[in-house]
Amino acid sequence: MDGDRDRAEAVLPAQESGARDIAAPAQWATPAVPAAFVTGAAARRRVGVPARLDPWLLAAGFLALYSALSLSRYRRMETMSWDLGIFEQAVRGYARLRAPVADLKGPGFNVLGDHFSPITALIAPFYRALPTPATLLVAQALLFALSVVPVTRAAAQVLGRSRGLAVGAAYGLSWGVQRAVDFDFHEIAFAVPLLAFSLAAVLRRRWRTALGWAAPLVLVKEDMGAAVAMIGAVVWLRAGRETVRGPKGGGHVRSWALSLAAFGAVASAWEVGGLIPAFHGAGYDALNHINGDGSLTGHVPPVTALRTVLWLLLPAGGLLALRSPLMLVVVPTLGWRFLSHYPENWGTDWHYNAVLMPVVFLAAVDCAALIGAAAPGSRWAAPWLRSHVRALPAVMLGAALALCTQLPLAGLSHRAAYEVDGPTRAAKRALARIPDGATVEANVGPLSRLVRRTTVYWVGQTGGLAPDYLAFENRSKWLEDPAGYALQLHPHARYTTVADAGGYVVLRRE
Repeated sequence: MDGDRDRAEAVLPAQESGARDIAAPAQWATPAVPAAFVTGAAARRRVGVPARLDPWLLAAGFLALYSALSLSRYRRMETMSWDLGIFEQAVRGYARLRAPVADLKGPGFNVLGDHFSPITALIAPFYRALPTPATLLVAQALLFALSVVPVTRAAAQVLGRSRGLAVGAAYGLSWGVQRAVDFDFHEIAFAVPLLAFSLAAVLRRRWRTALGWAAPLVLVKEDMGAAVAMIGAVVWLRAGRETVRGPKGGGHVRSWALSLAAFGAVASAWEVGGLIPAFHGAGYDALNHINGDGSLTGHVPPVTALRTVLWLLLPAGGLLALRSPLMLVVVPTLGWRFLSHYPENWGTDWHYNAVLMPVVFLAAVDCAALIGAAAPGSRWAAPWLRSHVRALPAVMLGAALALCTQLPLAGLSHRAAYEVDGPTRAAKRALARIPDGATVEANVGPLSRLVRRTTVYWVGQTGGLAPDYLAFENRSKWLEDPAGYALQLHPHARYTTVADAGGYVVLRRE
């Protein structure tokens, strides 16, 4: 009896939301995995830690890993781009109850005129208490780690406890998430847990919860409204004519799903066509990512696009993931990226693939449920497919661990990750020569060390202002004549070098 009950609890609960009449086509329905699909011994072993804590403990482990990776890079002054500085300036504005101005984009530039991401204001209270870039990095690590919880929980409900933990660990180690953690900070960190909780709720047939988690995505970035619309479409396909009972009598789930889809589409259109230009004072600059002049030609090489798609699918179950309608959610993001003329948008580096990771991993879990519930004799009930699904979590985890040797988290196994070398310490002392409250013009290297306590402008974008200081990362020796370069930037000002150490140069205006 205990074994039967354990097996039943490992099955995806098809009736959890009170479903009665499913009118959606059978191929789109969320099935339950047969009890025989998960052995009684493996489904839920009696161990000291309750199964419900597994996702949270796994997330806590990844929080430690992600934080260690981000903070170790910050200590070694290995900032990748100006994004960390831009977001810190914006969050500092929110923390002071002011507009999110990022002078790095130009004096007085409101970042809501670049990308519509007001959700980053949620970090402001923590930044006010701890005004340092590390606050943003830990917040991002927390958000990514939080997304592990719904993925692990959904996988455990379909495949059993141990297999669910394997899928959750594979997701946490996935290359898309690791690349995003390695890329300093970006607003998409908020989208990842929202997508994970929403789509996990779809698998559990908790329609109202799924819609609720999806709606705030429109506050993350202007393109996320398209993902919201796709989630509405997925719920419409899955829900059929189910009715959700509410305090005011409830309504048809499909009507709610269509409303969400319309809301997402309208929100994206309004943000791109109205809100962003209103804050920017001009058009929507990101259209230049399409082809530099806003035209839709698309220069992505077919081989590069195919490589990116395969990298998305293979670690999360391979082509079987395409069986799930959840894969519709990846279409808008891949669509705008493959129209871009920037090679960074096409490939597998940086942060662009993080929002796709929870989608493809949960799609793989969905396919496991579909195959497990397939009617005997159907092509989806083939023994080889069922064997594949049983082995899938182990394969996913094995692939993730193998790929890890070439991914950022592998760096934590090296002693150098925890050491700050002499040149870096010298560079920090050089930047410390700049007093609090000064105005500074800088390139990427100094930004994360100066934004907290000075007003920083990007090189060549001071709006005619001659700042108090110039600070440049010069490890490659690109700057042979600092004083001459300062004269090119500001012909009517004179600067003298006050520090040149650790590959960093600091000049002060006379």
